[in-house]
Amino acid sequence: MSLYQAPTTPRSRGLTRLWNRFAHRTDLDALAALDRQLRLEGRLGAVAALLRRIENDERMFARGQRFIATKDAYDALLADACRLAEVPPARACTEDERLRVELELSSLGWSW
Repeated sequence: MSLYQAPTTPRSRGLTRLWNRFAHRTDLDALAALDRQLRLEGRLGAVAALLRRIENDERMFARGQRFIATKDAYDALLADACRLAEVPPARACTEDERLRVELELSSLGWSW
């Protein structure tokens, strides 16, 4: 027997409305998809900032290798974002394709 048992239904009226709103499975799926999108946007922003830092720091050790690895990670995150947003992914890892995917994602409300 546990010392704490989670309530099956909330006690206050405000919590009851909130419980009823998010208790359905479809609402939870939408919240989970939104959570995945926000986490992916955060990772894209972090990797994009790292790419900018690598481009701007001319004294960084192994700059070329870091840039290639970070760009590959950015492309992989863009591919994940395309799958999540149901956008056709980049056909090749070129600047033009990357820009096309970024513009399509931003037109759907993605930002990073």
